[in-house]
Amino acid sequence: MGGYTGPKVKKSKRVRAPISDTSKHHKADLDRGPGVHGFSRRRKLTIYGERLREKQKLAFFYHVSDKQFRRYMKEAKRVRGNTGDKLNELLERRLDNVVRRAGFCRTIWQARQTVVHGHITVNGKKVDRPSYMIKAGDSVGVRGKSEKAVQAMVDSVDAGTIVPAWMTVEGLKCKVDRLPEPDEIFRPFETSMLAVVEFMK
Repeated sequence: MGGYTGPKVKKSKRVRAPISDTSKHHKADLDRGPGVHGFSRRRKLTIYGERLREKQKLAFFYHVSDKQFRRYMKEAKRVRGNTGDKLNELLERRLDNVVRRAGFCRTIWQARQTVVHGHITVNGKKVDRPSYMIKAGDSVGVRGKSEKAVQAMVDSVDAGTIVPAWMTVEGLKCKVDRLPEPDEIFRPFETSMLAVVEFMK
């Protein structure tokens, strides 16, 4: 997943859901499918196929590889409580996702690149790992010499972007007040976490 450089809309068509909350993905003909011929009319998904699609939606939306996804699933199973809710929380706490949710970047791919290039700080220290796990109370900001470049990306973000209730954003600074609740996690598609958990068993 991390090494994929092809057209992103193709992934939205593959799972029949907009994996990015941008107009290009919402306007795509998702019922037709990728490629010249799209989906075969005779093709019907099996239960396995349906569960795989639900898992792929999440993996594509958060831009994580199968190996990373299995690691998050293992951690979600290890802790007490609802496995699906914990998996949701772990994916939301990734640094690249927090940068996207804060409105510093338009897409998860842009957020990942911003982190990798060393533009982002956590509690005042540079962090260049997109998978870095943010904790409650952490402050996410932008390095001084990167502020102009990041501000240009902020200006390109849709005006209707809503900052989640579990974080506070002021300019180019974001404070993670608490960890997200399951019903506070927005994605531009419906997800069956039960199907995802069943697939990963």
